Amino acid sequence: MRIKIIGAVSLLLSLFIVSIPAATAAPLCDGKVPVNSCAGVTSDGAPYAMQVPANFNGTVLIYSHGYRPNVDVIPGIPGYGGYKVNNTPETAPGQGSRDLTVTNYLLSKGYALAGSGFARQGWNADSALATNKELIATFKSKFPTTKKVMAWGQSLGGIITQLMQEKYPELLNVSAPLCVADNISAELKMAGDFLWGFKVLFDPSIKAGGYSAGAAGYAESMQDLVKVFTVLGKLQAKITTNDWPDTASDLGKSLATDGVSARAALLMLGLMSGVPAQSAHFDGASGPKGPNELIFAVGVSPALAVLENGANAAALAILATHDLELQTGGKVFDNTKTDYSARVASSAVNFGNALGGETGISKLLKAIASAPRSSADSAAVTKLNNLASTTGKVTIPTIIMTGVNDPVTPAGAAKRLANIYAKQYAAEKAAAFKKVNTTGYVAPLNKQLVIWSTSPTSWTQFDANGLPITSTAAAPGTNHCNFTNKQYLTVVDTMIAANQSGQIAKNGALNTLIRKAGNLSIGEASYVDLLKYYTDN
Repeated sequence: MRIKIIGAVSLLLSLFIVSIPAATAAPLCDGKVPVNSCAGVTSDGAPYAMQVPANFNGTVLIYSHGYRPNVDVIPGIPGYGGYKVNNTPETAPGQGSRDLTVTNYLLSKGYALAGSGFARQGWNADSALATNKELIATFKSKFPTTKKVMAWGQSLGGIITQLMQEKYPELLNVSAPLCVADNISAELKMAGDFLWGFKVLFDPSIKAGGYSAGAAGYAESMQDLVKVFTVLGKLQAKITTNDWPDTASDLGKSLATDGVSARAALLMLGLMSGVPAQSAHFDGASGPKGPNELIFAVGVSPALAVLENGANAAALAILATHDLELQTGGKVFDNTKTDYSARVASSAVNFGNALGGETGISKLLKAIASAPRSSADSAAVTKLNNLASTTGKVTIPTIIMTGVNDPVTPAGAAKRLANIYAKQYAAEKAAAFKKVNTTGYVAPLNKQLVIWSTSPTSWTQFDANGLPITSTAAAPGTNHCNFTNKQYLTVVDTMIAANQSGQIAKNGALNTLIRKAGNLSIGEASYVDLLKYYTDN
């Protein structure tokens, strides 16, 4: 097997269907029927698009797209190769792949759509908030019959949406952060931990941060991408033989001499960073029928899952680190105080055989503990921490949907938001009980629903030779923002109901909707862990 496994790495970017208009003080509309399409540019230079049906019902959905790199990406990089920076707007999910199912569904019901391409790409939550606030005002000015606004978005657009409802609740009636990214420090730590470990074990020539200014830094980041995917291909090719790549560090070579396999080391990197051990094509538990079934299921499959997911995490780490270093003026990744042994104390035992038992685990953790750490620049970290971050407070009906095995925006981000709201809701109920003797008990409105896109029990497929098949579509609950149209429309219908009632009703109708969509759950996902960032302290 070569790099084709990694070729399934999910896209954080996409193609778009609305052309960027020239700057204008007000939107220019084509006046067509049944859909009036408008375009313009906000005061910060962000292009936007609007779609307003003839039967406009007074509610507009403001969509925020996901992370797009702030630099062009050289050809040949799986998932990213040939990308050119653009800020073309999207008004709904699916438009990037030219699937208008969600778009047409909403327009047919009289809902207007709007979205911005934002003034800059990369991590842009702060500027995106200002853009979206202006976009809402512009839409209302152009279409004064507007009564309600619903906001939604994916990935980075998810955190933008969550921030919108926290900071400007008066502007919104419903929000839906999908495959929501967490605060930048948590997101960067997850991806950065994997990249750092990959560097110290598999290829010490990877720079992994501290990029130079200007063109030199851009070249360094692109070279890092090439090196990461090259080494991943080597690891993949030798995954069943336990061989280390020829790029291995002295530390990696020492582990090899000491009998620790490369795939065990790779799996350990996933456990210590929080990269899921189940991926698009590897369920971490299945093997081909025959004598190799058990060893593949127990040892090879989890490592291949981390490899496939790690491709996403490493690419994000490189692109986001380069971007954030440009924004903050210095190094932003720091693991000088990270206790990786403590992080994996509970999870490593679940993969004991794959890691070489207690002896293998001990050797790996000892090696990782001995590796030189990466320290950040204090001034850059201060600037990083001043970037917009969520509190998790819920002020309006909020629907979250995330995949349980998303390698880019891990389910632990949604888990954090769910935990925060659980405390908020408990406090609201306690306050209501205190008033029972004076006003009677008035139950607080439920304003949050977390929908988990779940994975089946098993999904790895094998050919007649016992080799895994990786050309199939990613399994549900895996990859980044890997949702079906039925799942998107489930969110849409739940948003519509919440927009009408002002709350989220967990009833039979909702249960039926969830069941019919397939591979969705609204039960407590106890198997979803918080990001390691939140468990360090």
